Amino acid sequence: MAAPDDGTGGDGKGEEAALSERLRQLDARLGQKRSERQAAERGRSARGGMQGMGLAVRVSSEFAAGVLVGAALGWVVDYWAGTTPWGLIILLLLGFAAGVLNVLRALGKVAGPETRVRPGDGPRNGSGGDAGRG
Repeated sequence: MAAPDDGTGGDGKGEEAALSERLRQLDARLGQKRSERQAAERGRSARGGMQGMGLAVRVSSEFAAGVLVGAALGWVVDYWAGTTPWGLIILLLLGFAAGVLNVLRALGKVAGPETRVRPGDGPRNGSGGDAGRG
């Protein structure tokens, strides 16, 4: 009895060998892609740690600079004006607030002054939401 015809016109063993070969090639390519992706992830994680460390140093220096500048200016004001300790206290608190604001800007939680919209930057007359009223 003859094998049933699968409609391809060839023998089943040749097709099976071709499919097996394609499967081996696909497996080899997948293995190569996996190893490339793992190498890229290792590289990213190594750089990510250093980027995080850089951000930590930047944030801490932003805060410390604000506090130190405020304290120094307060001391100078007290020295010249004879208002000890009020200039130091007030400017130290302002330096603390400036340091917190700088930290928030560095972390992207607050927009910097150059990216804020100025009052004259809104929609122009005739092109805004009021154009059609009247």
